[in-house]
Amino acid sequence: MTVDQAIFRAVLAVVPTSVVVVTGISPEGNPVGATIGSFTSVSLNPPMVGFLPSVDMEVWKAMKSTGKFCVNVLTGDQEKECWAFAGSKDDRFAGISWKKSPAGLPQLDGVAAWIDCQLHSETLVGDHYFVAGTVLHMGANDAAKDSMIFYRNAVGIPHLGN
Repeated sequence: MTVDQAIFRAVLAVVPTSVVVVTGISPEGNPVGATIGSFTSVSLNPPMVGFLPSVDMEVWKAMKSTGKFCVNVLTGDQEKECWAFAGSKDDRFAGISWKKSPAGLPQLDGVAAWIDCQLHSETLVGDHYFVAGTVLHMGANDAAKDSMIFYRNAVGIPHLGN
């Protein structure tokens, strides 16, 4: 059976996913980052998380050589950060406030949570890699608003009605 890509996208658009910015340091020592809409927890013991960058994502190629990355979980009001790190812009950090995480990686200000990771594995899966990372450090921002999600081809805040 052949699956039509347009139908595949339309069906999966109704599955909400988290929106994160994965950051790291390039071999030249520059901060790099990309918006990712496919992030998940992988294991409790050892603590691991994963995400799926496309095989042609230059930002992932630049940061993976250091063997570390930081997952920044965006809040619903961080659309500026979401779009700053999407696409193929040269200076994604322009106008974005950040500091170094405990692992020395870019940690965006105001995120709902952040997770420093050591690269565990990278597995080719179709036109993406499945990247698994072992958690080194992490933290949550109790004052942060709800996390951002991607749903029906748009970013926003989940509304969980009673």
